[in-house]
Amino acid sequence: MKCPFCGEPDSKVLDSRAIDNETAIRRRRECPRCGRRFTTYERLDELPLIVVKKDGRREAFDRNKVLHGLIRACEKRTVPMERLEALVDEVERDLYGRLDREVSSGEIGEMVMERLRDVDEVAYVRFASVYRQFKDINRFMQELQKLLNKQ
Repeated sequence: MKCPFCGEPDSKVLDSRAIDNETAIRRRRECPRCGRRFTTYERLDELPLIVVKKDGRREAFDRNKVLHGLIRACEKRTVPMERLEALVDEVERDLYGRLDREVSSGEIGEMVMERLRDVDEVAYVRFASVYRQFKDINRFMQELQKLLNKQ
């Protein structure tokens, strides 16, 4: 595996472990040239999951888009990266477990928000405000009120 930092074509595997109910392998690697460490993931290449966007466009599911949205929502919060990756793993596992190979972006957003609410409420509201495109403060307050009522 090529080092993402210095480009060295070889790296040393320090640790390998099965993740996602043994459907993927996580490898910790170290570059012999620069000494930096990085993580790679090995997954089974499955039939693509197609996401149907609000405007009708279709594109392949990209777990990194979901993860980046979560990272932005959790900015300056104490949510560990491992927890966000686990949340995306859960969503991805549920999506690939379906018989239907197409899923709406709305369904994915709801699945993420459902799990994020239990992880960090502030991040949940941030994610919801972008995902649901709150147009005004009243819509924002409605979402906060729903969150308070569930407590």
